[in-house]
Amino acid sequence: MSEFTLNAQARSDLGKGASRRLRRNADLVPAVIYGGDSEPASISLQNREVTKLLLNDAAFSSILVLNVDGKKESVLIKDLQRHPAKGFAMHADFIRIVAGQKLTTIIPVVLLNEENCVGVKMGGGDIFRLATEIEVTCLPQDLPESIEVDMLEVDLNETVHLADIKAPKGVEFTALEQDNNIAVATVSPARVEEVIDEEQDQPAAAEGESEEEK
Repeated sequence: MSEFTLNAQARSDLGKGASRRLRRNADLVPAVIYGGDSEPASISLQNREVTKLLLNDAAFSSILVLNVDGKKESVLIKDLQRHPAKGFAMHADFIRIVAGQKLTTIIPVVLLNEENCVGVKMGGGDIFRLATEIEVTCLPQDLPESIEVDMLEVDLNETVHLADIKAPKGVEFTALEQDNNIAVATVSPARVEEVIDEEQDQPAAAEGESEEEK
């Protein structure tokens, strides 16, 4: 599991106006830490550090270390608000990690052996990803960066469901606990675009019909 560290500062100037000033004047990203046995804490992060962090997709499913004025806290990204047009981070919510206490979070799905999949190589099909993320429950030390799904032996018209996937050690799939055996990926016949000849598609003119009548 990767470890990422962000420096942060506690902030007491709250509200939408304060958040706008942080982003505009100080190039900071406002954020809040929730959970655990402590009260929510409002913090600010350096925009350049957040931007660099978000370049790595693993950051969304890894435990982060927030260094808040010299005090370190282990957290997960709970929510991230981005600018709708420019994509930069506008606000972040983090949830505290408590040692020995299970956590529930979303982990990305990674498909293995897509090119060598029997349904693709032998059956001429295409792989269709039906779930890009899976919710898991585990202890902090067991948190995986991704859930790997091996597509090697999946044949044409076959579907991989959640129950078919071997969960990493110490990890439970919350959907299965709710008797929801979701479909994760399938191999289906390749889609072929039908090309229609416009001339052939037109109804034939009646025999003896004049050019003007046409």
